[in-house]
Amino acid sequence: MSATPMISNEPHLAEAVLIPPTPEKLADTGLSADAVRDLLLKVLYVQGSRSGQYLADFLRLPFPLVDEELLTLQQRRFIEVRGTTAPHRGSYLFDLGEEGRNRAREALEASQYVGPVPVPLSQYSSWIHAQSISLAHVTQETLRAGFSHLVLNHSVFDMLGPAVNSSKSIFLYGHPGNGKTAIAEAISQMLGGVLYLPYAVDVDGQIMLVYDPVHHEEIETKDEVAGIESLWRSGPSYDRRYARVKRPVVLTGGELTLDQLDLRYDPFTKLYQAPFQVKANGGVLIVDDFGRQRVPPRDLLNRWIVPLEKRIDYLTLHTGGKFPVPFDCLLIFATNLDPAELVEEAFLRRIHYKIPVVDPTRAQYEEIFRRCCAGAGLAYASETVAYVFEEFYDKRGIPPRGCHPRDLIAHVEDIAKYREITPQLTRELVDRACRSYFLESGRG
Repeated sequence: MSATPMISNEPHLAEAVLIPPTPEKLADTGLSADAVRDLLLKVLYVQGSRSGQYLADFLRLPFPLVDEELLTLQQRRFIEVRGTTAPHRGSYLFDLGEEGRNRAREALEASQYVGPVPVPLSQYSSWIHAQSISLAHVTQETLRAGFSHLVLNHSVFDMLGPAVNSSKSIFLYGHPGNGKTAIAEAISQMLGGVLYLPYAVDVDGQIMLVYDPVHHEEIETKDEVAGIESLWRSGPSYDRRYARVKRPVVLTGGELTLDQLDLRYDPFTKLYQAPFQVKANGGVLIVDDFGRQRVPPRDLLNRWIVPLEKRIDYLTLHTGGKFPVPFDCLLIFATNLDPAELVEEAFLRRIHYKIPVVDPTRAQYEEIFRRCCAGAGLAYASETVAYVFEEFYDKRGIPPRGCHPRDLIAHVEDIAKYREITPQLTRELVDRACRSYFLESGRG
């Protein structure tokens, strides 16, 4: 499978980005002619008469390739021309004949998928490997720029850099409120880059939906030309069966269950929804609040033992058949529980990097407070912060957390809004904010 390299427009990535080449003939799609013809018939059955160019754009294939199949369908009397708006086949309006309508019904009974032409599993696997997360690279400069909005210990940078470049698993642990989730999300953002992911994958005739607008942010191409104009103007220089997206970031938390890590089959549409780890391929998968899922941590990690070591996962069709898919994502676990109490040493060994995220020091806390004040448009008052330490952290034994400044300032703003006064870091307002935020027992 050939591809043309192009340098990414992301300033912090120097790697070449491969582009899936546009299929020039049907064999390049990896699918049979019957599969493409059935999809054409289903589109016409569901949407009614459509122009040849519309069908090509909808299936995301070049018009000459689609037109060959339209001609075959015409010759077999499955479709017929209802009219035209211009003297070229791209403007011909096609509709189903009686035989075509019957064939479309049969195709819909087998699968109700109506969308871009799927990519075969073999091509999908090859393409994920070509865009592997292991090719992403961060430097010390990139790392510091990516974490510039966070206040962290320098030792954390020394551990995070190699961990990110390893493209293996990372375990962020520590007390709640110190930025574990923020660190995980910052890692995903700093990696940047552009990926090409198929809208759907064909697995021996079964359709697995991969593209998900919830997790995949599509990037519009400047050179894309749709409609009749594409007959004489150059369109996108890549296989449009792939969506051009930003590096995916998939975040899941306490709602995660084991069944969500396998294919989800809809018996009505006869389609499969790809699991989280497949949607995260080429990007980052964050398991937040690890240990608080409805599935025991041991079972969750046991499900991922082979993928973590072999970089390959195995999914199961509803018929019982299994097939391999790439497990090519940076897997980040974040927990505020003690890792030693969550899982055994054998499981921890498979999570390559364990990075503690500790409580901020007094200086770091003050810097966080200063930044939060700037973000809220408030004047920073060092004496008020000193009061919080003296009256609450020191006297009550409350440990300072990285999230406290943000939350206390929000409380100050709420109190000021209620009183219809200008929010300020006065001792009286901050004291009221602390008393409504911290428990009497001394916990946040």
